[in-house]
Amino acid sequence: MTSSAAVGPSIWVVSDGRAGIERQAVAIAQALGELHRWTDISHIRSDAHKAEPIRISPKAPQVWLPPNLWFAPLAALPKNQRDEFKAPWPDVWIGSGRRSVPYSMRVKEWSNGKTLVIQTQDPKVDAKHFDLVLPPEHDQLEGPNVFPTIGAPAHFAMGDLEQAALNFGDLSAEPGRKAAVIIGGTSKTHSLTQSRAKEMEVELRSLAGQGIRLWITVSRRTPEHARIRFRKMAEELGARFWETEATDGLNPYLAFLSQSDLIFVTEDSANMISEAAWFGKPVYLLKLVGKSSKFDRLHQSFINQGVVRWFEGGKVQHWDAEPVREIDRVAEEIIRQLLIRHPKPQSNSNQV
Repeated sequence: MTSSAAVGPSIWVVSDGRAGIERQAVAIAQALGELHRWTDISHIRSDAHKAEPIRISPKAPQVWLPPNLWFAPLAALPKNQRDEFKAPWPDVWIGSGRRSVPYSMRVKEWSNGKTLVIQTQDPKVDAKHFDLVLPPEHDQLEGPNVFPTIGAPAHFAMGDLEQAALNFGDLSAEPGRKAAVIIGGTSKTHSLTQSRAKEMEVELRSLAGQGIRLWITVSRRTPEHARIRFRKMAEELGARFWETEATDGLNPYLAFLSQSDLIFVTEDSANMISEAAWFGKPVYLLKLVGKSSKFDRLHQSFINQGVVRWFEGGKVQHWDAEPVREIDRVAEEIIRQLLIRHPKPQSNSNQV
């Protein structure tokens, strides 16, 4: 008799809604679902899987307190969000963002120890509350259940890559070398000032002068003055430019990364740098205004991997770069821990 339960472990991504951090947790869930990994854990049966992230928005006064002092974390949630947290509990919980921490700390109790609890980033509480903590290496967090990664655990599914190639098949037909240019902007540590944007325009125009085709995309953090400047430049150079779906149609970000010959990315985002490095192409970092010791360590970790260099202007080089795919190590560790909890049957357990 075949079980009516779904094949494979149930996974919940629980997010405080910050897109960049949530993307890391979703990437982990997607990597676990890749066929070559899923076969290792497909014997785990569960009906609790949630295909979309649970986005939470807890309210005051508990949000003013440290995570370990939240006296009733479920009560801090709107009813529709609170109703998400009930049995059946997942096999894997991936917490994302600071406000997910009080819930990640308690789900093991709620599930009677069933759930493997994973928290991305540095939770700022004792790591013993979780089964696995996944901070970036540059945070310098240590502990027996701490599993640091170089940058963020980026992941792109094969199906998404194939779809991007179909949606933007004309990109590969463009002549010459192609460079994806991924532009961030203002953050806690960096800013894209008007003077730096002007300098960056000169640098990008010099690339076009070397016969390099530019594919430029900006982020939500890119200041308006820079968006206007780089769009105008792209029109003058005949370069590709994308800002929003409303203004420029379907998002070509994945197509830009996958079909370019080299990648330029501003220094301000661990996600953007990690996603660029995932493809194993030469990656040049574009300087912004500002500095951070944590970002210095982030940049150096990728430089040490041989995939990233600083762009100092002048002629670009092409070098052999191996993909940096920390997501593979992360997925293997999660599967290892799942198999301890759910050993593979020695014989065909689908038949009774």
